[in-house]
Amino acid sequence: MKSTPNDLQAIEELSQARRDLVAELSKVIIGQRQVIDELLTALLTGGHVLLVGVPGLAKTLLINSLAQCLRLTFNRIQFTPDLMPSDITGTDIIEEESGTRRRFFKFVKGPVFANVVLADEINRTPPKTQAALLQAMQERTVTAGGTTYRLEEPFFVLATQNPIEQEGTYPLPEAQLDRFMFNTFIGYPDQAEEVEIVRTTTSAYSATLSPVLSGERIAELQRLVRKVPVADEVVAYAVGLARASRPTDPGAPAWVREYVAWGAGPRASQYLILGAKAAAILDGRLAPSLDDVRRMALPVLRHRIITNFNAEAAGVDSVEIVNRLLAGRQ
Repeated sequence: MKSTPNDLQAIEELSQARRDLVAELSKVIIGQRQVIDELLTALLTGGHVLLVGVPGLAKTLLINSLAQCLRLTFNRIQFTPDLMPSDITGTDIIEEESGTRRRFFKFVKGPVFANVVLADEINRTPPKTQAALLQAMQERTVTAGGTTYRLEEPFFVLATQNPIEQEGTYPLPEAQLDRFMFNTFIGYPDQAEEVEIVRTTTSAYSATLSPVLSGERIAELQRLVRKVPVADEVVAYAVGLARASRPTDPGAPAWVREYVAWGAGPRASQYLILGAKAAAILDGRLAPSLDDVRRMALPVLRHRIITNFNAEAAGVDSVEIVNRLLAGRQ
């Protein structure tokens, strides 16, 4: 689709907003530039993110700060084994009208009714509650008492998992993992960043964050992402990359058939292209390139490639599979 002057102005505005946003977040978040870029990319495409990292890496602070900078409402849900679906979606309660004493049901919205929802340790709650959140993620609606309530856009779920301690958890099934656009890994800061973190957080310093974008503007930019043109070779590369991860595909390398039980489905190809589009306009470019697809490959494919016993015995994980796929498709 041909870009209009308004679209070009919006792309320029978004590129500047990205720089302003990084500057605002740097007041409270030290480092984590790649993580911030992946969160913004997912937000602009309407996707959700599964954040994986050990405790104490400021995941909650990052997400809360992002919501403030974007003038979005934010709710945090701490997932526990006794959490029920109605605890996150909301429930009907009986109220009595003063004067007539007529009783009626009133729906009280749960914490899922926010623009940005942090699902903390999503693997610590039973599958029924996981499914309630994931239904809201996919349909953007909540149904209670026979009535369907639409969630306010933009709706952005960031779920966290602790990669270390898995006792007493309920791992997300592969079909549910596939609903997340990105699997973003948050690693330890380097020494210089950690020194700055300790210096800042143990002082009297208190940052004030300024809003950069509104929810209405984000919704407009999400529509803009869909209009970004993509060359046929870029689409073919993304599809070929996803298909190469499937051991049943005739074009898959022999080592994929040896190490992979299940490869990435068509949703991976879609997210590779959507992510590449968002990455391009965040950089101020009018169309994505093959490099943009490569940048999206690890967060999009990491949780969609299921390795087998041979891979486990050889110490090969999904990250290595993705890197080898990229190396073979330069």
